[in-house]
Amino acid sequence: MGTRNSHGTPAGGRGAARRLQLRFPDSDTEHQFLLSYRAAARPWIRMSLVVALTTTIGFAIIDHWLLVGARFVHPDVWRFGLQLPLVLIMMVLTGPRLYMRWYQPAIQTAAPLFGVGTVLMAAEATPEQLPLVAARLVLAAFYFYFMLGLSFQAALRTNLLLIGAYATAALLGAIAPTVAIYSLWVLVCANFIGGAGCYALEYANRVAFLERRRLAEVATHDGLTGLLNRAALEEQARSLWQHAQVARLPVSVLLIDIDHFKAYNDHYGHQAGDRCLQEVSATIRAAVRRRPLDVVARYGGEEIAAILVGSDRSEAGTTAARVLQAVSDLGIAHSGSTTRPHVTVSIGVTTVEPGGLYSHEQAVRLADIALYASKERGRDAWSFHAAAEADAAPADPALLKTAS
Repeated sequence: MGTRNSHGTPAGGRGAARRLQLRFPDSDTEHQFLLSYRAAARPWIRMSLVVALTTTIGFAIIDHWLLVGARFVHPDVWRFGLQLPLVLIMMVLTGPRLYMRWYQPAIQTAAPLFGVGTVLMAAEATPEQLPLVAARLVLAAFYFYFMLGLSFQAALRTNLLLIGAYATAALLGAIAPTVAIYSLWVLVCANFIGGAGCYALEYANRVAFLERRRLAEVATHDGLTGLLNRAALEEQARSLWQHAQVARLPVSVLLIDIDHFKAYNDHYGHQAGDRCLQEVSATIRAAVRRRPLDVVARYGGEEIAAILVGSDRSEAGTTAARVLQAVSDLGIAHSGSTTRPHVTVSIGVTTVEPGGLYSHEQAVRLADIALYASKERGRDAWSFHAAAEADAAPADPALLKTAS
C-alpha cells in the first residue's frame, strides 16, 4: 500500500513485519483503532449472531427431516447443549453495557467451542450422513473469518483449532479416512480463501482508519504549527466546560501572544517567521500540557490559547511562568524587539473556580484583558484577571516576570 505516515506502519524493516502482523507499532494508535472498529462492528455482529441462531435451528430441523439414522440423536446434545447456549450468551454480550468490555474475550473462547461442537457432530454422524455434516465445517470457517468481528489472528487461531479437532477425530477412527482426507483438504482450501479475504479486509480497515484520522487531523489542526485550529478549539471547548461543570473542577484559560512578531517577520522574513512560530508553538505545547484534558490551539496569527481543565489559579500561574521561561530559553534572536534581544511572549490568565460562571466566551474575554495588561507592563510577562477584579493583577508577585 506504499509508505505509511507517522501514525501508521513504516514501509520496511521492523515496520514491514508489523504490517504483516496487522498491528500498528504505536500502541495508542492500535488501541484507538480497536475501539473504533469494534464500536462500528457491533450492529453487524448482532445481526450475524441472529444468523447463527437461525442457521443452528435450521440445521436441527433439516437434520431431523433428512438425516434419519440410529446414531443421529447424539448430535443434538452438542447442538442444543453447547452451540445454541453459546450463541445466546454472545447475543447478550453484544448489549451496549457489556459489549466493549466482555464481547471480545468471550467470543475468542466461544468460537472455538462452537467449532468443536461441529466436529463432534461430524464424528457422531453415520458414514452416509458424514459428507453432508462435514460440509458445515466450511461454513463455520467462513463464519469465523467474516461474521463475528474477530481479528484475522483470532479467526485464524479458531480455524486452526477446528482443523486440528477434525484431524484428531479422524486419527481416533471416528471419521472414515477417505472422507476425512477429502474434508480436511476442502477445509484447508477454505481457510486459504477465507484467511486471505479476512486479512485483506482487516488491512483495508486499518488503512481506512489511518486515512480518516489523517483527514480529521487536517480538518482540526493548524497546518503550520500542528496545534488545534480555532474552530476545533471552539468545538472541544463545549464538552470540556460541560465536563468541568459536572465534575466541579476549576478551569484556567491562557492567551499567549508572541511579542513584536510583526517586527520579527519584517526583519527576518516570513519563512523565518514561520519557523519561529513552529518552534514557539511546540515549546508552549510541551510546557502547558500536563493533564489528558489540557488543550492548546492556535487562536489566530501569533496568538495561542490553552484550556487547562482541573488547573486552579495557582497552577495556572505556575504554568504561565513555565511558558515564559521555556520560550525565553529557546534563545531565538530578535533584533527587532524592544523588550528583549530574543523572542518572548506575553500571557493573559484567568481561572473559573467551581461554582463560578462556566462560560468559554467569558473566560477568553477575561484572559484577553489580562493579556492586554501584560503588554502594558512591557511584555515578557503574565497577568491574571478574574471576573470580580477591577484591574489585572498577577496571581503571585514572586512568579510575575516583567521587562526590566
